[in-house]
Amino acid sequence: MSPAETPLAVEVLDRLTRVYGAAGDPKRAVQMAAYMRDQFPFLGIPAPFQRALARQVLAGLGRPGEADLRSVALGCWALPEREYQYFACDWLRRHVRVCSAGFIDVVARLITTKPWWDTVDTLAANVVGPLVAAHPGLASTMDGWAAGDELWLIRAAILHQLRYRESTDAGRLFRYCTGQADHPDFFVRKAIGWALREYAKTDPDAVRGYVRANRHRLSPLTVREAVKNL
Repeated sequence: MSPAETPLAVEVLDRLTRVYGAAGDPKRAVQMAAYMRDQFPFLGIPAPFQRALARQVLAGLGRPGEADLRSVALGCWALPEREYQYFACDWLRRHVRVCSAGFIDVVARLITTKPWWDTVDTLAANVVGPLVAAHPGLASTMDGWAAGDELWLIRAAILHQLRYRESTDAGRLFRYCTGQADHPDFFVRKAIGWALREYAKTDPDAVRGYVRANRHRLSPLTVREAVKNL
């Protein structure tokens, strides 16, 4: 899947690479990369400054459509430094309402390309979640992700209802947690605990009962996370 360029996307990416490129700090870049276990190179732009620069990049430009979002996101993912992927995540978060159900395929590509918790969690809660809420038929896609063998899609499926609160489909959440309870990877076990802990803010009795009934299946890490505030 290669980005199909749109005029707005070309302008955004041109501005972005010029503005961000000029603001890089090589010393800070080394520190930021080390914090992320040297998974990716960084320009060395701290988060508050990134947001200010993003406003500069987008100043005076029109609102994007789905094709613009797709092109910019894939273009940012093709660039090496991590700050470009952060820009794309934030832009998608702001404009996800214009996307059709089919955009989930683009998001799946982003989640599974250069994956780490920083982008995956943002996309799961703030892009996948709103897409599924707006297009309920995508719940079946989440079922597929949750039951699959791709680590980061599993995590995204578990976390996609993180902001749903009273709208959470508790049965689906608990089913995903049970289905992956014995997953060997830290990031899945942590995601299960996080999702349960967040839902406990809405329905603590339901989470308490679920953990009690499934403690023998859940990892100690998951249980600790789930009941941390109960």
